[in-house]
Amino acid sequence: MVREAGQADVPELVGLMGAFYAESGYALDEESARTGFEALLADARLGRVWLIEPRAEAVAGYIVISFVFAMEHGGVAAVVDDFYVRPEARGQGVGRAALAAARLACLDLGVRAMRVEVGVNNLVAQAVYRGAGFEPLHDRGVMQAALAPPSHRE
Repeated sequence: MVREAGQADVPELVGLMGAFYAESGYALDEESARTGFEALLADARLGRVWLIEPRAEAVAGYIVISFVFAMEHGGVAAVVDDFYVRPEARGQGVGRAALAAARLACLDLGVRAMRVEVGVNNLVAQAVYRGAGFEPLHDRGVMQAALAPPSHRE
């Protein structure tokens, strides 16, 4: 269902990321995305990237997990940083299966918790994440201070 991506997969990953961001109306800076994937794939301490392949001949999407040390959990936590399933593969359980595979991989790596940021109006994604065992943290909000420009623009 998923296979760990390598450097040779970077062009495919950049294409998938471009499609993902386009759905939200963002133009992807492909150079930034390429260098980001290359850096992540070069250092396993930073996270993992998997291609979603429900059939051997077709890539249906990708999932990026980034690692952080979380004092709250007394160890490494994983953040679902990017997760995309092509429209034609949606509604078939592909996303749920990919998240389950990522969860098992994280357990094998000793990860203590997984988190995801999902749009408040994206009810479909919220349902997928709930089905994969994620629960809302009602007492918390996400805040950010950007220290560099994002890899996309509106």
